Amino acid sequence: MPDESSSSQPEHQSTDRVTPAPDLDLRFDGSPTAAALRRTAPVVHLEEDEPSTHPLTVLIPARNEAHNLPGCLKSLLDQSEPGFQLGEHWHIFVIDDNSADESIQIVQKLAENHPGLHVLQAPPLKSSGSGFTGKNAALWFGASQPLAHTAKWLLFTDADTLHEPGSTSRAIVEAERHDLTMLSYSPRQLVANFVQRALMPLIFSELASTYPPKKVSDPSSPIAAANGQFLLVRRQAYFDVGGHMAVASSVLEDVALAKLLKRRHTIRLRYAPEAVSARMYASTPEMIEGWTKNLALLFGNPLIMAAIALLNFVLLLGLPLLPLLMPNLVVWQALAIFIVWLRVLLRYFSRVGRSHAPFLDRILTVIALPLFAALLIRSWQMVKIAKAVTWKGREYTT
Repeated sequence: MPDESSSSQPEHQSTDRVTPAPDLDLRFDGSPTAAALRRTAPVVHLEEDEPSTHPLTVLIPARNEAHNLPGCLKSLLDQSEPGFQLGEHWHIFVIDDNSADESIQIVQKLAENHPGLHVLQAPPLKSSGSGFTGKNAALWFGASQPLAHTAKWLLFTDADTLHEPGSTSRAIVEAERHDLTMLSYSPRQLVANFVQRALMPLIFSELASTYPPKKVSDPSSPIAAANGQFLLVRRQAYFDVGGHMAVASSVLEDVALAKLLKRRHTIRLRYAPEAVSARMYASTPEMIEGWTKNLALLFGNPLIMAAIALLNFVLLLGLPLLPLLMPNLVVWQALAIFIVWLRVLLRYFSRVGRSHAPFLDRILTVIALPLFAALLIRSWQMVKIAKAVTWKGREYTT
């Protein structure tokens, strides 16, 4: 997502500044708008009900993540340094969610030489209709452990993430410097094949357009979002809003948690390629299943978005062919077609540029537009019609 700095609470303005007319913050019936209420709401100062005994606990949910855990854990273990020592100043919990692979064995082997690394076995879900998704149940179980209950900060991160050296401690400094309750990073996305190179920038550009980091970070804006691949939150605030228990059934738990927190606190979202990267999907089928689960939940009008994607595909590839298919066009007609095509081209690539993907990958997104439209329609069918999605062998109701 675009790299935007967060907005802080507005400071007291001097009397010689021009203030907006009062009716700009009022509805037609004279009541204050939601934005006005957010601007005038008192800042909530957190008071810890339990004293913090260490700065941080990192929580990683793991369900069949044997292929991802070695890289993720190595990048986190390398964060340990004097003054920020694993096992003394911070801890890592890997919460196994009924894995059928070697996830537990990988963590246990590493834990033998790293005292601050712990592996937990999440209680099994009784059924898909138990009220919890597997990820939310695992994270709530981990956050309920005594070590997590006395950390000042909780970092929720996924097994598919890679953390740059020193990024974890720097994130805490950033959050405290800006007096944040939640800091979420959108990672640099690593792609596994040609299809992912073409599709992923397209989806992330739409995410950046729907959830602009600048607005997410603005206390006066109602837009709230977070990326569960890196979500740093004050422990006290997390439990005050109910944590993952409060969003137990949500497939988009990161966005749901951000909405709860932003009602009373300051949050920040930004693109952070210098801090974290992620390989979300190991294969194309896994990517299709993952985005089918999420797209209709992330975007309010998936069918309209699908229609726009198909229209862009037709215009971008079809308009240049019109002069060839219609040789009787006069010069001004051909020029008009070229101007329309150029306008569509510039607007499209300006939007796709918000993904921060490499230049060639942005060009490839054009051929992925039909696939993006198909995934939006498929997601709408599953989420809105069937009201059930599948992820990692489990079915969840929506």
